[in-house]
This record gives sequence, structure tokens and C-alpha cells, in this order.
Amino acid sequence: MAGRLLTRGMIAGVAAAFLAFLFARIFGESQINLAIAFESAKNLAAGEPPEPELVSRTVQASFGLLTTAVMYGAAYGGIFATVFAFAYGRIGRFSPRALSALLAVAAFVVFVLVPDLKYPPNPPAVGMPETINLRTESYFGMILLSICAAAAAFMTGRPLIRRLGQWNGTLAAMGVFIVLIAAVQAGMPDMNEVPTDFPATVLWRFREAALGMQIVLWATIGLLFGPLAAPILNEQADRTGSAMEKM
Repeated sequence: MAGRLLTRGMIAGVAAAFLAFLFARIFGESQINLAIAFESAKNLAAGEPPEPELVSRTVQASFGLLTTAVMYGAAYGGIFATVFAFAYGRIGRFSPRALSALLAVAAFVVFVLVPDLKYPPNPPAVGMPETINLRTESYFGMILLSICAAAAAFMTGRPLIRRLGQWNGTLAAMGVFIVLIAAVQAGMPDMNEVPTDFPATVLWRFREAALGMQIVLWATIGLLFGPLAAPILNEQADRTGSAMEKM
């Protein structure tokens, strides 16, 4: 069953990646082109030669972007299916569709929303080359700490739910997560590398497009995987029921 769920998770991930690719092509690529034009004009004004283009923008914005999106989508879908298989029946009596949607929301918050609140994505021409290692380490460190905060909130929430009830216990666990994330983000280093003359509209719309792409990706995985997984889980439940009756 786990293997069949994994396959369907990867299918959902690839489908989600394709929709995210279309979203990025429509809303994100225009902002990247504007950012590149800003960077080129700034380099020209400073008398610096243009950087060699190892891969053309046409390839980057089409085949390159699609290939990257599909690879990430398949990986995310496989991980999502693995987590779903572990969580199903262990964190409450959720239907496959409800659990899939719930896990997708949780994944979006932990892996996307929380890290982006501290380190939002930036287009080309934003960020200094000498700090790229620090920025990369800080971003992935934020993801790791977000996972740890979610795990701590989950472990804290289970006894709270037994003591306070489902609703109050869940709210208390969410409060624990928010407090932990606030403390972590306050302690992480800040990155202020946006040029003063960079167009604010381009920066804002690029970040909107990047966030929208992630929303499309995780929403599609969450809504598509549940219906794909339901027949497998129902079949497994029927087999288990038949085996129990024979005993």
C-alpha cells in the first residue's frame, strides 16, 4: 500500500508542479525580466561588462523552469505521500481528503510561509554575492527550526487536547507554535540587501508571484492526493475487514 500511495503522491506532485509552472510563467517571469533589465542597466552605467549567459533566458523560462518544477513536485509529492501514510489513522479520524488537505496546509505553513516571513524570496539584482552562503544557510536553518517548532507544538498539543478538549487543545498547540516561531525569527540574522533604487513594485510583485506559485503547488497536492489515495485506503480497509470476519 505504501508503494501505491507513493506513486500517487508523485503523480499529484507532478500535476501540481505543472500548474505552478504555468502560474510562474504568467505572473513571475515578467518580474524577473524587469529585475534583470534593472541589473543590466546598473552594470552598464557603472561601466561593467555584461555577465556571460550560460543558459539563455528563453530556456530558463521554459524548459528549464518546467524541468525544475516537475523534479521538485515529484519529490514533494513523494514526501507528502510518505507523511500521509504515517499520519493516516494516527492523528484523528480524518477522511483521506480531509487529512490530505490538512497536511498540505501544514506543509505550506512550515516549509513556505514561516521561512518566507523571515527571508522572503528576491529577484535578480537583489542580494550581494559575498553573502550568498549566509543567506542560504539562514534560509534552510529557518526551515529546519520551523519543522522543530511544528514537532514541538504537535507533541505538546496531544496532552493539551486530552486535557482541554479538541478545539481548545488545538488552539493552545497553535499558540505554542506561534510563540516558538516568533522567538526563533527574532534570534535569526536579518538580511537587508535590497538596493535603495530597486523598483518597489517589481520586488513586491515578484514576491507575490513566488508565494502564489507555492500556494498553487501545495493546494493542488492537498486537493488531488486525497481522491487518489481514497480508493487504495478503502480497498485496504475492506481487506482488513474481511480478514477479521474470517477470524
